[in-house]
Amino acid sequence: MADCPIARNPAHPQVIGLIPAGGQATRISPLPLSKELFPIGFQPVGQEGRLRPKVICQYLLERLQLAGITKAFIILRPGKWDIPAYFGDGFDLGIDLGYLIMRSPNGVPYTLNQAFPFVGDSLIALGFPDILFQPEDAFVRLLHRQANSNAVVVLGLFPTDQPSKVGMVDFDEAGRVRWIIEKPQQTHLRYMWAIAVWNPVFTHFLKDYLVESESLNMTENTPRQEIPIGDVIQAAVERGLQVEAEVFHDGKFLDIGTPEDLAQAVHQFSDLNSVRPLHE
Repeated sequence: MADCPIARNPAHPQVIGLIPAGGQATRISPLPLSKELFPIGFQPVGQEGRLRPKVICQYLLERLQLAGITKAFIILRPGKWDIPAYFGDGFDLGIDLGYLIMRSPNGVPYTLNQAFPFVGDSLIALGFPDILFQPEDAFVRLLHRQANSNAVVVLGLFPTDQPSKVGMVDFDEAGRVRWIIEKPQQTHLRYMWAIAVWNPVFTHFLKDYLVESESLNMTENTPRQEIPIGDVIQAAVERGLQVEAEVFHDGKFLDIGTPEDLAQAVHQFSDLNSVRPLHE
């Protein structure tokens, strides 16, 4: 990590990783463990290089570390105690981990907002613990772009041929995001977003947006609706906040929350000849 310096905005020297882990894995249930701990591939540990299964969430933690991020919160649904039992305080991985308990089951924005009292004015790096992605230095590049442009939000974009399952992004030649469309049935767009970094402006915008939504629900006496985080970012775009895209034209991602991608990931990472040492 020390040999991979990244540009930082001196006004916000700390970057904190946020990892929402509140999902119930309904698409691949039943599972004997939280999906974030599903073994995908192996890693050698110790001087003898003994092989140990590598769980899906560790890939995300390593990519955060590569960007110089040494602190992260995993936000849990009650009952998923196997995650802190497995990772502990993060010492074995070289990253400081804390755990927060989600209060509302109404979508990722509510889950992320649980971290509001703990992140202060830090930059935030958002990653999903059930998604494998390339390139490995994706967060490095997002943080570089945010530091150079001072954008409020920078999204990491990946090509996809399954737009109906993800949030698709429209952006101009300069990388300025114009629109985010959640799971369109038909679209000419080619890139979806899977990771993000943002500054405290969006952290506060997210909190205010949810307060406004709650107030509206109470006024109209309607039940609380699940809100995609892409909808909140789109609202930020519409209100004039600077949201930019870092496009990984040759990037790849697998969402192991779906049976097809889970099978592909298990097959792809089953080659023991490709195993690399821990912390390489």
